Amino acid sequence: MPKKIERRQSSIHGSGVFATAPIAKGERIVRYKGEVRTHAEVDADYGDEDETGHTFLFSLGDEYVIDANRDGNVARWINHSCNPNCEAVQTEDRKGRPHKDKVHIHALRDIAAGEELSYNYGIVLDEPHSAALKRLWACHCGSARCTGTLLQPKRRRAPRG
Repeated sequence: MPKKIERRQSSIHGSGVFATAPIAKGERIVRYKGEVRTHAEVDADYGDEDETGHTFLFSLGDEYVIDANRDGNVARWINHSCNPNCEAVQTEDRKGRPHKDKVHIHALRDIAAGEELSYNYGIVLDEPHSAALKRLWACHCGSARCTGTLLQPKRRRAPRG
């Protein structure tokens, strides 16, 4: 199967991933690869580093993270957009082992050759989304729907009853 994507310079941010051939809506494009580690391991390695608003970490839930800084592939260069043409789909391991879950990038719509791939990172932080954090996690996607930040609204808690 011919390769349909490549890494190039992006107008959104740094490097990006671009279609080299048409990609059909619903098509599985690439698996997001990297070393699967616990949140505690990742925090121990990166917790003392200053926040940069740049990450190659993909959360698999409460316990595990795909760390694309280690053994990552081209998928780590797919940029965020507020109006994405792709989505990240997590597939749970059939035997219920969360460290074996996988993430694939799928096309939300037909994508033309030459078009940059993007998905919504869905970043939700525990702490309040201050103006400084919104600047740190600034979005430069250029979409008419751009919110100006990669940070997503906090999920509302269900009322206690």
